[in-house]
Amino acid sequence: MSTTTPYTTEKAAGEETRWRIDPERSRVEFRAPTFWGLMTVTGRFERYDGTLDLRGEPAIELTIEAASLTTNNKLRDKHLRSGDFFDVANHPQVRFVSDNARRDRERLTVSGHLYVAGKSIPLEAHATLRPAEGELEVDATASADQFALGMSHGMLGMIRTPSELTVRGRLVRDGE
Repeated sequence: MSTTTPYTTEKAAGEETRWRIDPERSRVEFRAPTFWGLMTVTGRFERYDGTLDLRGEPAIELTIEAASLTTNNKLRDKHLRSGDFFDVANHPQVRFVSDNARRDRERLTVSGHLYVAGKSIPLEAHATLRPAEGELEVDATASADQFALGMSHGMLGMIRTPSELTVRGRLVRDGE
């Protein structure tokens, strides 16, 4: 796996650095089509931690507390935390771990696995990284087939795939 040499001095300085997501200035969100694709449920996770390691080949890990999900609808949130979806009582974390990543200037393409509710699916994410005042801005998206994770509960096929996952915000230098 090779990475492309960055084209700005600011990026070159962070090339051999480990970064951590700043939860105060970041968001981890999801969008899932429902009502036979006519509506979209949007939500976010309130508690998470993630790293981007650029000290060798790029490596990414994101860990989310599944119970921290919110869609601003208490009944729906309770159902999403149940065994029909995230099963937070038995699987308190959602994790993404990269297998490989390819960086080309500001673009990062990452392949890995998403672990949810005791199941795992391969996932490819596309991100943009931009230097910003000694930090990195990140904007990453991925599409996931929630049915492959066992999240197909719904009346008469109301829920559709795929769900879209996004991470937007700031990465700060990790203290390690």
